[in-house]
Amino acid sequence: MSKNTAISQLINGILKENPVFFGLLGFCPALAVTTDAYLAVSMGLVTMVVLILSSLCISRVDAKIPDQIRFLCHVTIIAFFVTLAELLMSAFVPDVADALGIYLPLVAVNCLIMQRVQTYAVKNNALMSFLDACGMGMGFTLALFLIGASREIMGSASLFGLRIMPEAYVKGDIFILAPGAFFVLAFLLAIYNKLRHPSAAKPVLTVDEAQVMEPVIEKEEVAKE
Repeated sequence: MSKNTAISQLINGILKENPVFFGLLGFCPALAVTTDAYLAVSMGLVTMVVLILSSLCISRVDAKIPDQIRFLCHVTIIAFFVTLAELLMSAFVPDVADALGIYLPLVAVNCLIMQRVQTYAVKNNALMSFLDACGMGMGFTLALFLIGASREIMGSASLFGLRIMPEAYVKGDIFILAPGAFFVLAFLLAIYNKLRHPSAAKPVLTVDEAQVMEPVIEKEEVAKE
């Protein structure tokens, strides 16, 4: 595998096919645990580690699993790594584990992990699965950070717990509440789609529509002259 192929696979998950903004995957943690940047990044990193380990493991053993129990084995492997991550976090960073709450064990059923395992890891070797998991995991973490940072700045006037806005700034409390998550996500989705398709705002007329609009366009041009 060439270096360009490896870089392309990483960038693909971060920018081109970002799992949240492009694939619309993992909305549950993207909305629930992004009240601040720290929690958002923590959830993103946990998901990325579980995705990498699960993809590596499944890409190696999938060919030996009978079809009748393949999905069950995939879920069991993912749940094992999620449980391991939960135990380690509870031991070393209990405050973060408590803050993430029920959403930490729910990583086991994160649709991002299931989708990448089912559609990519089972069809590719360990190296390609690793690169894909890294790219998708970093893209997921980036998306959660952008949502969490935006909500924290607008709702708490801080970033990673440090105040960055002037004292005169009026906090928008709604941004750290549930509705704020939807507002920020919608805004970031709009920006992402605009950057990805800069010409999408220009209407594309069908033949019939063009015939109907032609006299109107001519009148507008004459008026301008």
